[in-house]
Amino acid sequence: MTTVDLWSGNDGRDLWGYGSAKPNPHWPGDARVAVSFVVNFEEGGEYAMSDGDDHNEAVHEVEHRLVGLPDPGLDSHFEYGTRAGWWRIVDVLGRHDVKATVSACGRAVERLPRLAQDASRHGHEIAAHGWRWESHAGMSEDKERQRIAWTVAAIAKATGVRPVGWHTRAPASPNTRRLLVEEGGFLYDSDAYNDDLPYTLAYGQRRHVVMPYAFDTNDMQFQTTNRFRGASDFADYVLEAFEWLYREGLHAPKMMSIGLHLRVIGRPGRIGALERILSTMRAKDDVWIARRDEIARHWLARMPEPK
Repeated sequence: MTTVDLWSGNDGRDLWGYGSAKPNPHWPGDARVAVSFVVNFEEGGEYAMSDGDDHNEAVHEVEHRLVGLPDPGLDSHFEYGTRAGWWRIVDVLGRHDVKATVSACGRAVERLPRLAQDASRHGHEIAAHGWRWESHAGMSEDKERQRIAWTVAAIAKATGVRPVGWHTRAPASPNTRRLLVEEGGFLYDSDAYNDDLPYTLAYGQRRHVVMPYAFDTNDMQFQTTNRFRGASDFADYVLEAFEWLYREGLHAPKMMSIGLHLRVIGRPGRIGALERILSTMRAKDDVWIARRDEIARHWLARMPEPK
């Protein structure tokens, strides 16, 4: 197996990918699209001066920012996700018999292991979303290695199962992917946004799957851009993307990622979008809705070695 640079930022970028020769992953049931729902569990992992941090998180529901002081309003926006939002999300997923990947910050799991345990009991994958809800850009290699170890330990302790997937709150560092592979237990990461299919990289004798994520089919757009004004906007956009991939998938099957957040889609004015999305997708027989670890394992089993 050829050794390739996992991503250093110094040896160039792959701007071509698969080109016109898209591989056929032969999804189970000859599905046209493999759909991955990612539920981000960040609450308790965000920065908050009330927790002793030197600053507050800046991304939440309101425009007002309290700088230099604890912000109980911000804290309560995040608390809504675990107190109310999660229960709506898990109920809707359960009624449609859909298993998701819960992308969880290690510190969030450490503070509220009951939520990770509840997700695991419902059959959802618990993947790693960093120790804190933070970028790894500029982080020293030693600190990043420690953060990865802490996250693995917290999830394993809470659920009894170590995570095999990772996603950094963008951007990752030039070392992140290499450190994940060197850690030894990770099957995949989602620190890429560059394709509608997974791809495999080699590191020595190890194969590592990159599972591209997406920020457009993601409820974060309610907060960061106001792209979506209500549930219908989000559902319309996601389903338009899905229908296009489904059409392409007749000859070239694809993967689709849909990002959700407890404190965002879990609001009563937005949760209906998830209900509508799942109802539409479930009405088609040739769609595979799966956890990210399941998609990654299938990819490794069916696709050729990286060159």
